[in-house]
Amino acid sequence: MINKKKYKVGMYGGSFNPLHLGHLECIIKAAGLCEELYIVISYRDDDTDVPLRVKIRWVYQLTKHLGSVKILSLKDRVKNKKDYGEQFWDEDCKQVKNAIGKKIDVVFSGSDYDQNSFWNKCYKDSDYIIFPRNVYNSTDIRKDIYGHWDWMPQVVRSYFTKKVLLIGGESAGKSTLTINLANYFNTVYLEEVGRDLSGLSGTDEYMLSEDFTRILVEHKAKELRLIGKSNKVFFEDTDCLVTHFFLDFLKDKDAERNGKLADAIAALNSYDLILFLEPDVDWVQDGDRSEVIASDREKYSEMLKSYYTRNGYSFKTISGDYNTRFDLAVKYVNELFEAGK
Repeated sequence: MINKKKYKVGMYGGSFNPLHLGHLECIIKAAGLCEELYIVISYRDDDTDVPLRVKIRWVYQLTKHLGSVKILSLKDRVKNKKDYGEQFWDEDCKQVKNAIGKKIDVVFSGSDYDQNSFWNKCYKDSDYIIFPRNVYNSTDIRKDIYGHWDWMPQVVRSYFTKKVLLIGGESAGKSTLTINLANYFNTVYLEEVGRDLSGLSGTDEYMLSEDFTRILVEHKAKELRLIGKSNKVFFEDTDCLVTHFFLDFLKDKDAERNGKLADAIAALNSYDLILFLEPDVDWVQDGDRSEVIASDREKYSEMLKSYYTRNGYSFKTISGDYNTRFDLAVKYVNELFEAGK
């Protein structure tokens, strides 16, 4: 015997600022009771709220396999839930009903609401079901994002992931420190994409212009894929401006066009922290590193810094032995998490 769902049309709404596991549990259970479930996302166009398009992405990614879920949005006219008074109720209810365009058989909410809530009083012709919320709530998450990391689904966490870029001249220890930090913070990292691609002709001296284009594009594409798998922080070993530096240093014949691409990607990039490693550790000839750069490491290090300053990036410098560098980098990353409280 096929068990039919109890309701034809259901509705579950919230601000999802941010969406947490309590919301997700309510959505799963509500969808299990309805042939159609409308998720109504309330939003504000200011910096106190997660952008609407991000919220829609969250809900869609978490429900696309269900098939019965439809997403609507409702602009919020107050900044705090406590300010949402009865003067707004009727108009908002009317907007939701018009958007759904059919009888709403049931309305769902979490247990942070009760029988006297907007959901029950405005939708009197609908059944009202309250799901237990357990400990999850968005207010506590906003107060300490990283202290409540496990309260959020992975697709939500990526929005709050901190991005840390490590840069510096050749043989400054970037790759080693990137991997050490990623292992220490139990997260993923993006290796220097250009390391393998620069050796397609045996040496970077014979690189083709399309090699640089490929480095720029593949590095950005890998970053976008990996950041969604991160745990609180994502580490990146070099970026497009390092590639731009080598375009000029190696005198690529198409440096102008590839340089424009590098600058365009730089304009799209954003980082929560940039660490510049000074060239004060021993030079190690690993593969095909430039002996020209090795002969005047300080000069080329300062040249590389200029690519970041002229593109409007600020960075923290790290120097000293390897342990000093690691300790200082850990300190700077932990300060990012403290700022999220």
